Amino acid sequence: MRTADRRLILGLYRTGPQRDLLTAALEAGVTALDTAFSYQDFDAHQQLADAAGELLSRFDITTKIGFFRDGHDLSAARLRAAAERIRSDLGRAPDTMLLHNPERTPTWLTQACRTMIRMRDEGLCRAWGLSTWNPRPLLGRTIPEPPDVLMIRAGLMVPAEVLDAAEQLIDEVKPVELRGMAPLGGHSGEPVWTEVDPAALFLRPGQNANRVQAAVAAAFHLPAVTAVTAGTGNPHHLAELAQAPQLDVNLRAVEQYRTLIRARTSVATAHQGE
Repeated sequence: MRTADRRLILGLYRTGPQRDLLTAALEAGVTALDTAFSYQDFDAHQQLADAAGELLSRFDITTKIGFFRDGHDLSAARLRAAAERIRSDLGRAPDTMLLHNPERTPTWLTQACRTMIRMRDEGLCRAWGLSTWNPRPLLGRTIPEPPDVLMIRAGLMVPAEVLDAAEQLIDEVKPVELRGMAPLGGHSGEPVWTEVDPAALFLRPGQNANRVQAAVAAAFHLPAVTAVTAGTGNPHHLAELAQAPQLDVNLRAVEQYRTLIRARTSVATAHQGE
């Protein structure tokens, strides 16, 4: 995949979006946002619309549905109610709508996918798909048609067995577009990012990049995705993250890393068996 084909998506997770962050995103060339029905105490879309104002039309918006105040539910009525509220709060249909962690209630997956397809065809979104943190419960289940988008965990913090399960799910469902999320494993302040330098390990020589930028760049190859969603509320941090897709990653080092973590998992499993 060419670096020009990769893109960063700004995840709006912990706090509501601020106007200065959205302006900084556009200035950095980040024109895609990721949110969810359940974020910001189920008020994420209204907060986004209020903060963005006339800028909202300049963003490609991905959202996720499946969590409600009383738990996870993939029933058709509740998915549709969430989709209609999202359209009302945003004042427009989102570009992409994903089932949020469908592995929480996997027996509902096939029916929920049919609901999502119908809502896309009715104009409640332009594309539909799945966002899964743990793909293993979804393996072998029936998907009526290939999802427009599949979003999975990506990066150096993803366990080998989750990476392998994600790649198996990719083979099974054959998504039109594949995206990664959580490239830093949750937060750039994690101790691991002061102890390990992904720039030295995974980038080709001669590039000026910090540890976080290198970790995000590597996430585009663990597994191979066209977009990575990363969250930040800091405009300066966002400007740094926006440079990551253009970094040149040493693919041989990535393959060696995959071999090592698979071997480590195999050894751990063998010890558990003993």
